[in-house]
Amino acid sequence: MRIGIIGAGMIGGTLTRRLSALGHEVRVANSRGPETLAELAAETGATPVWAREAAADADVVIVSIPQKNTPDLEPGIVASAKPGAPVIETNNYYPQQRDGQIDALEDGTPESVWVSELLGTPVYKIFNGIWWKHLLESGKPQGTEGRIALPIAGADDAGRAIVSALVDELGFDPVDAGPLEESWRQQPGTPVYGMDYDVERTRKALAEADPERPAQFRAA
Repeated sequence: MRIGIIGAGMIGGTLTRRLSALGHEVRVANSRGPETLAELAAETGATPVWAREAAADADVVIVSIPQKNTPDLEPGIVASAKPGAPVIETNNYYPQQRDGQIDALEDGTPESVWVSELLGTPVYKIFNGIWWKHLLESGKPQGTEGRIALPIAGADDAGRAIVSALVDELGFDPVDAGPLEESWRQQPGTPVYGMDYDVERTRKALAEADPERPAQFRAA
């Protein structure tokens, strides 16, 4: 598949490496320009582009940037993807550590719902709770005991089937985490966040989540 990745940090860069190694055609962008991605491109074979070009004719788009930078993305930045191409977002809100106060999120809007509204398209929340090093190194074949499960929040449609297959290809078990409106179940501070659980424990952790944001993940 042709995959456009906007963001080349820990998760975006790791997905660039993994997906390129799996044979996908990856275009990757950051906020500074394609020339700053020369080393990543040489390592992976991915094509560095401007952010506005990353989604062009893509089968899948991944947005992986600091939450505070989401409003700065160009309007329609993912609109050039193929019709029906799923858009994945991996962002997390860290108000005290990085992002500052975002009123909508403080007021209870799920992070991915807010991102979806800014992008102007439905999204799937994936990859936000796994440590980048485990995403890089801990994928295992389907059926392996103890295989890490990754929750996916978003619409139950053809796009979900595509992203679930991609998660499986990367070496992880996809778990239905409900519609995007319930993506708060995998936000920072929830029982599933940062845990390398298997399918059963992931489902249990999602069910135990509380919609109230923990104090360490609210603006001070």
